[in-house]
Amino acid sequence: MKNVIVKEIKVEGQDWEKCLDNAFKKKNKEVKIDGFRKGAAPKNIFIKKFGIESLYMDAIDDAVETAYQEVLKSTKAVPVCEPKLDVKNVNDKEAVFEFTIITAPEVTLGEYKNLKIKKPEAKVTKEEIATELDSLRNKYAEIKVKAKNAKIENGDTAVIDFKGMVDGKELDGGNGENYPLEIGSHTFIPGFEEGLVGLKVGDEKTLNLTFPENYTEDLKNKDVTFNVKINEIKTRVLPELNEEFYLDLGYEDVKTKEDLEAKIKETLISRKEADIEDQYIEDCLKKASDNMKIEINKEIIDDEIHRMIHQFEDQLRMQGLNIEQYFQFTGMTHEKMHEQMEPEATKRIKYRYLLEKVAEVEKIEVSDQEAEDKALEMATNYGISKDELLKAYGSLEVVKYDIKMRNAIEIIKK
Repeated sequence: MKNVIVKEIKVEGQDWEKCLDNAFKKKNKEVKIDGFRKGAAPKNIFIKKFGIESLYMDAIDDAVETAYQEVLKSTKAVPVCEPKLDVKNVNDKEAVFEFTIITAPEVTLGEYKNLKIKKPEAKVTKEEIATELDSLRNKYAEIKVKAKNAKIENGDTAVIDFKGMVDGKELDGGNGENYPLEIGSHTFIPGFEEGLVGLKVGDEKTLNLTFPENYTEDLKNKDVTFNVKINEIKTRVLPELNEEFYLDLGYEDVKTKEDLEAKIKETLISRKEADIEDQYIEDCLKKASDNMKIEINKEIIDDEIHRMIHQFEDQLRMQGLNIEQYFQFTGMTHEKMHEQMEPEATKRIKYRYLLEKVAEVEKIEVSDQEAEDKALEMATNYGISKDELLKAYGSLEVVKYDIKMRNAIEIIKK
């Protein structure tokens, strides 16, 4: 591929001798040779005892960075992922390294404007408004204890004691006291919750049920008996549609149900417009990237996947987990995760090179002042200082790049 540079570098003479000396000084501090204090043995004595080969690994580590910088200087290459290093030869006179460097792939744009992709209009139905209103009322519902003579209804929470028996033995994990069970939540096996409907506080009932086919191997299709006692029944009381409820929602200007429905419609429209815009951008980027020509190296894709995995690890850490625990819980492996992430990684790379090429062709430039203003605006929105935002981003150049990519998206959308 045209964007692969293979360069051989030889480190020899005084340069290699210096690397061997540095390796000796490091190794000599770690060993004790008879007749000498630790770290005080002469180099020739050290080599006689351990062999010069014992210095090669540390000497290579010392030489590689200098050799790599020489490769970059001589080729003027800008790597886009980690270079590959192959040690071709090493002895007491020289070390020969071969570097394989991947640079940005060549991009040939196809049609990226006037893509004729239709963006639908955001519409909200009366049913959606009603559903959202019900959701708001349920969110602010009060949980109240029902009267002792009241019966369990679907949607109530029954506080129960229960004990399960299978094959005449107590079911492991099948017991509970004062357990709050929402009727209709399908938390328990089929027939359990339905069997409690109509019972009152103090009632006891024996439920003869069967574990379903898709249950655990040792229990599926087995008969089970649950002895249940009702201790308490709670129900959700929805708030009235009045000004007190509207104020709880933060709407001082809402006075009627119709006013609230108008607010809900406005919110739903705004939400849908954002979703439609996101999908529209995705459709435009996909079509424009499908129209372009690019050959992406496997190394670039692998590098992106590793970046995505590190981001996922950061998310897990915020939840108090590490990736090994995640693998244990889910049965996932590094190999499976790598394979699953490859399509998304490839897409991200294509979009990135598409936008960079559009920015180049369209001569999109971002001034320091424009980036400073954007950084200040973003920092204000996040409630932090501009310096804190720039520290999080890495530098003002990253903000510039972000603006440039957004401007390229706007061109593709037109």
